[in-house]
Amino acid sequence: MPADLVPLASTSQIERTPSKEDGIPADLEEDLRAFGCKLIHEAGILLKQKQVAVATAQILYQRFWYTTSMKQFGIGDVGMGALYLASKLEECPLRMRDLINVYDLLLQRNAHTLSKGKETFKYAPMSYFGNTFYDLKDALVVAEMQILKRLGFNVHVVLPYGTLINYLRVLGLTSRKDACAKAWGYLNDALQTPVYALYAVPTIVSAAILLTSRHLDIALPSSSPNCWWDLFDAPWEDVWSVCGYIMRLYRDRTPEDRMRVLKLVSKKDVRRWLEDNAVTLS
Repeated sequence: MPADLVPLASTSQIERTPSKEDGIPADLEEDLRAFGCKLIHEAGILLKQKQVAVATAQILYQRFWYTTSMKQFGIGDVGMGALYLASKLEECPLRMRDLINVYDLLLQRNAHTLSKGKETFKYAPMSYFGNTFYDLKDALVVAEMQILKRLGFNVHVVLPYGTLINYLRVLGLTSRKDACAKAWGYLNDALQTPVYALYAVPTIVSAAILLTSRHLDIALPSSSPNCWWDLFDAPWEDVWSVCGYIMRLYRDRTPEDRMRVLKLVSKKDVRRWLEDNAVTLS
């Protein structure tokens, strides 16, 4: 499938996401998306899963929230379902029990952080025949099914890493290991943002290179009509927008904002937060 046929969110979906329609503020939705992707990343590390599967899972996860509200499904459940599905798509499947055990560990650690306990976190394995396992199993199966259903079984994903290598070669930057590593890192960080559901891969890769060149003081031709991003058919406005998404990940957050995100991993918590805050649609 050509890269230009990768499904991207429509203008109406971007302006009024289902979560926003249900009263979830845009900044909170953005933080919850990022935290869900962090859980996927941490689970992938613990499971020693391939990066291609982890990246695919994060992209599917981001697409899902343009079709469904966080009031209907928890970010933890959807993240777990996305990683399970992506592992099948990339032909490196996971055992369901292993994935459930890892997510149970992550959720317990999250609960420990919320409790502000002074004791060191210690994982308490779930009972083999307990309700916790079967509840998480049901949530995993439902999440995988809902991702397929709401994305219309269009789960094709184009990862940016090969494109990055080609672009760095064209720009003569492959000899700069620091530039290669930094640009690669920006692409990985961008997985925590919605950009892979909003922009084509050449635009995202160009944004990673732009940030790298700015932070490492690498001179690239940027004066019209010889702008380097024009080589890759990446519109400047879109490249700059992607840079904004990535840089917002690094902004300082108050302890209250961090704790608010930790409290909203499940759909029940989101619904309770909406009721308590009496959020009204604008």
